[in-house]
Amino acid sequence: RMIERLGEFPDNVCAFVCHGHVTRDDYVTVLVPAVEAALQRHDKLRLYYETAPDFTEIDPSAVWQDTAVGVSHFTRWERIAVVTDIEWIRSTVQFFKFIMPAPMKIFPNAEAVEARRWIIEN
Repeated sequence: RMIERLGEFPDNVCAFVCHGHVTRDDYVTVLVPAVEAALQRHDKLRLYYETAPDFTEIDPSAVWQDTAVGVSHFTRWERIAVVTDIEWIRSTVQFFKFIMPAPMKIFPNAEAVEARRWIIEN
């Protein structure tokens, strides 16, 4: 799988890193089940989403799946951190920042440690 679930976060944080070529299937088999399971345990969730240095591309159907996950649980996000150096992803997140009720922060890959600290702080 090209989406890896990161385990070293509190239970209310769904954390993922994307590698290589990400497909819709990666979302459907890794990200969506993890988010749905966490929503069974928590009223509000935090999302940590990182593109690794070896990330190359994401299929348009995967982008749609990503947007669907975010919007379908619109009011249940407590905080969102996106870690990426990819400009089109940064621009897309910047656009959604204004409509999401949860605080969203974009971090460059060099600040991944800061992003991880921010997503878990109170």
